[in-house]
Amino acid sequence: MTEAEVVLPNDEFFPDPYDMSTDSAQRLFNRICTLMRVDPSSIVLDLFPDVADELREVVPVWSSRGQAKGCAAGIYYLPDELAADKRAEIGLQQSLLKEPSKLIATIAHEVGHAILLGGKLIATDTSDHEPLTDLLTVFVGLGIFGANSSAHFRQFTEPGRQGWSMSRLGYLGQEMFGYALAKFAIERGEPRPEWARFLSTNVRVYFKRSSDWLMRRAS
Repeated sequence: MTEAEVVLPNDEFFPDPYDMSTDSAQRLFNRICTLMRVDPSSIVLDLFPDVADELREVVPVWSSRGQAKGCAAGIYYLPDELAADKRAEIGLQQSLLKEPSKLIATIAHEVGHAILLGGKLIATDTSDHEPLTDLLTVFVGLGIFGANSSAHFRQFTEPGRQGWSMSRLGYLGQEMFGYALAKFAIERGEPRPEWARFLSTNVRVYFKRSSDWLMRRAS
């Protein structure tokens, strides 16, 4: 945690051109794996259709809240010991390609599974392994993306259709992400880090409140 480099949404960390293609998603995946100290060649990346996205194409007025039951933005599959290919697999919704920040957050979360489950640091039946995986992304330096994607409102008007959506990505809310990032910063001796300016407005408020509270407790 103290050695982790905080990954920012800029060209320094993501210099590759991104055009929403499968190839650019693979390059992004490889870069995130490297930042998280995971060998990208040890995981197969796959994309699967987003049912909600398909519905928007045929429904003139669309609204949604959260994600469809049983439909995750990303899926991690442990290696099949009986298969010839012993690599793990990560599946991502195709619609994530349209939103790079959410794509990065989802990739980081799923690679977190490779660290925790693939590395046998936790069991597959650990009850809180999903929020724990979100926390892992904070403490390896990619927490900004998960925090900023934890709540997202979108309103759109397009030819022949309009609608809105309120979605939550991940398993921790904005308040918990704010606290986790504050704890991360203070443990690293950075109570007022420069990278906090990259946080969304709500998360930044929770981050500051948590930082102030943690510093008062320490004094």
